[in-house]
Amino acid sequence: MEDIAAPTRAFSVPSYALIGFFLLTFAITWGLVGMYIVAPDWSSSTFGEISGSHPFFFLATWAPAISAFLLVLTFGGVAGLKAFLSRLFLWRLSSLWVVFILIGIPACFLIGSSLKSGPLLAPIPPEGVGAMIAITFMMLFLGPIEEFGWRGVVQPILQRHMAPLWAGMIIGTIWGVWHLPAFFLSSTVFAGWNFFPFLIGNITLAVLVTPIFNSSRGSLLWPMLFHWQLILPIWPDAQPYDTWLLLVVACAVVWWNRESMLTQNGAMTEVIPGDVG
Repeated sequence: MEDIAAPTRAFSVPSYALIGFFLLTFAITWGLVGMYIVAPDWSSSTFGEISGSHPFFFLATWAPAISAFLLVLTFGGVAGLKAFLSRLFLWRLSSLWVVFILIGIPACFLIGSSLKSGPLLAPIPPEGVGAMIAITFMMLFLGPIEEFGWRGVVQPILQRHMAPLWAGMIIGTIWGVWHLPAFFLSSTVFAGWNFFPFLIGNITLAVLVTPIFNSSRGSLLWPMLFHWQLILPIWPDAQPYDTWLLLVVACAVVWWNRESMLTQNGAMTEVIPGDVG
């Protein structure tokens, strides 16, 4: 197997493609959400009230994935898309990272909730356990799908030009700003949050998932599971303590992995595995 950091590797997707990716991603999400902000009465009467189950909500959330798929098809064709999707099956990862995803992240929520005298688990909704299970399953097809864009396209391209730490921080900033319109919608959970801690949290999470992404050789599976853990409805509301706990963990992770986080050695730089384009 070739070294993923080999400088002779040909890239199927050029770096300038990020411009189109960001333009399309923001156009879809900000356009749909902005419509409900600028003309709420007309939008609601025409398309229905926006909610977590509304088709527009899914479309806005899937914008990074939609942009990623179109970009890969443009530069790699159908064969390139198949190769791109093969990154879903890269499952090899250090057991320490697996433990962090499965146990460490929930622990931050549980500890954070305890610090604010909250419950260890989120209350069961009035609809019962079945509803919570259904929501948990639905969440797998919301936030995690974004990873086709953020880690599928943006992370490897940025890592061609900078160390993984800086790539993660840039993605986290853009990721946070991309969510901004949702803070102006009263029908979303974001309406009750403060944007600045949320932005710090996004940068923290993008930095945390970076060594997981590179250690798994560009896997999409593990970043998706990481993302899913963050939004599972069974975890209690631990704000703002979960953000600060994860920030401390991120600082420790960067220090422990400083050689790989502050240099491009071992950084995954391919969007499409192999020379498909």
